[in-house]
Amino acid sequence: MKKPRPKHSKAKTKPRQGRVLVVTSGKGGVGKTTSTAALGAALAQDGQKVVLVDFDVGLRNLDLVMGAERRVVFDLINVIKGEAKLAQALIRDKRLENLYLLPASQSRDKDSLTEDGVARIMAELRALFDWVICDSPAGIEKGATLAMRHADVAVVVVNPEVSSIRDADRIIGMLDAKTARAETGQRIEKQLLLTRYDPVQARRGEIMTVETVLEILSLPLLGIIPESGDVLRSSNVGAPVTLGHPGGAPAQAYRDAARRLKGGAVEIITRKDKPGLWHRLFTRRAA
Repeated sequence: MKKPRPKHSKAKTKPRQGRVLVVTSGKGGVGKTTSTAALGAALAQDGQKVVLVDFDVGLRNLDLVMGAERRVVFDLINVIKGEAKLAQALIRDKRLENLYLLPASQSRDKDSLTEDGVARIMAELRALFDWVICDSPAGIEKGATLAMRHADVAVVVVNPEVSSIRDADRIIGMLDAKTARAETGQRIEKQLLLTRYDPVQARRGEIMTVETVLEILSLPLLGIIPESGDVLRSSNVGAPVTLGHPGGAPAQAYRDAARRLKGGAVEIITRKDKPGLWHRLFTRRAA
């Protein structure tokens, strides 16, 4: 009589269920793409598996900021149309092994984006990554609405100027009405990222103060990115500022913002007039 074979219990691995984050704004030129790259790199440096998805079909700048423009073979539209598999289009960063890019297409228009195609890709990416960060085009057209469609978290990027704040207010309304979570009565987490901020100019009345921006938009503050040439210099050499100039103030501000996205309590600080002198502005925990 054969003895029954012992049963070996296999450890069940919990399937990955990543968070989808959209980096958005109403106005162009406020720093969405550089912020997408910097936040993504900072999260990857912190041990998270991250993919950056460029939704700016027809322009495609995220690959330039990431230094991957010569490595693009297939893109988001190729995957949507079934011309390539997702694995073929994903580009692995050469500096951080857990950071990937899904580039946009330069040769197609935004009508090539379809709701079903985007939904399928977002579901696949959620299962593969801890963070799916969508770089939205500016404005309220199709690319922008599909970029935010499946988001769990939205980072609204603004400059401290009236036109940027006004356009951001309209985007906040869209996030509350046109996302999949909003349509099912769920809450989408929205946070504010203030870029190109100079406290000296704010005190002179040349730009809006942090307090004024927060009063108008009524969003939790994710971070303040100081005005600095580090961001442009890093972009020009194809690197997120967190990698290109890791010791600078913008890089530290993005790293702190990434920690807040994960729920960490990190003080938000802004520089005063004298170089090297900082003061505490806020302490907050991500909602």
